[in-house]
Amino acid sequence: MGCRYIGVMAELDGSDGMERWPTGRLLSTAARLVEHAWSEGLERLHLTHAGLIVLHLLDAGPLSQTDLARAARVEVQTMSRTLDRLEREGYVRREKHPQDGRRHVVSRTDAGRAAWVSARTLEVDLFPEIANDPQLRSALLQIIRAGSEGRWS
Repeated sequence: MGCRYIGVMAELDGSDGMERWPTGRLLSTAARLVEHAWSEGLERLHLTHAGLIVLHLLDAGPLSQTDLARAARVEVQTMSRTLDRLEREGYVRREKHPQDGRRHVVSRTDAGRAAWVSARTLEVDLFPEIANDPQLRSALLQIIRAGSEGRWS
């Protein structure tokens, strides 16, 4: 993995007592490293996180641009920019809605499906030793639930 945080990587050699770091610092460092690895993996597929979400939402079939924005919880203008990029890459196709010419229906192309399939294995490709670790997943879910309690209910 090509990491952009040289300082973080220098600390990871263990010489600074990483084993004694507070759990929050370990979690924060791990999250940054995973985020960068994901971004680099998606970049190789010419995708962004937002684009991956769109390709995922289109797995069930074509949707209107408005429905995609609603499902992704973003503004229609934000979705439009994401779709522009996906369309340039050849991953989606936008066509006028057959009953309402003011709306667009978005569908995934064969290239978009191939990118989606590749992205679905990204976690295992990048972190095979931890990708399906049930104890890690359980601990992460516990942290997320504890940290979000009362925030988004």
